[in-house]
Amino acid sequence: MSGPGEKSILRARTPEAWLARACVDWQELLVDHANCEKKAASTALAFLFTYPQDQPLSRQLSRLAREELRHFEQVEKLMTRLGVRHQRLSPSRYAAGLRRQLVAHEPARKLDLLVIGALIEARSCERFERLAPRLDGPMAELYRGLAESEARHRTIYMDLARRHADEHELDTNARLAVLSATEADLITGPDPQFRFHSGVPERV
Repeated sequence: MSGPGEKSILRARTPEAWLARACVDWQELLVDHANCEKKAASTALAFLFTYPQDQPLSRQLSRLAREELRHFEQVEKLMTRLGVRHQRLSPSRYAAGLRRQLVAHEPARKLDLLVIGALIEARSCERFERLAPRLDGPMAELYRGLAESEARHRTIYMDLARRHADEHELDTNARLAVLSATEADLITGPDPQFRFHSGVPERV
């Protein structure tokens, strides 16, 4: 779940039931994956508008947003190649569940947003790593490549979170403990939906 020498910020591994469902319903997985890449780009851009005074953040997350859009284009190209049609899907409970834990006031809210960004990227990385050996052909190849990018994105968000916490005398580890526990509950709990970031599916 982490790069070499790096301790994972995730508290739980993706359940086997989700991995099994993903291998069966890989078309639906790709559709939601494309949506996730667009959301990841929009999240990075939202930081630029919300915190325009933070130039180091703006530089790093503007590059990250461009990379997420390139990932969307890669997924869309693969969907076309495999004959998978786009469709509107309802959002998963995942991001909303994490955001319910946000502190309302600044500067603590910014720390929470950055830690949540890191957790989402870490989960994406973990799922790409675990799915790639189970999938065939171009989808496995794409996911192996994306896992490296998501690991780097996770590090960017956590580095920004720690820098912000140091500047404002906030406790990164305390907030990571709370938010990672929520994230683990969302991933390991039963979930009526199947999405890229959903929990344990009701059926496999």
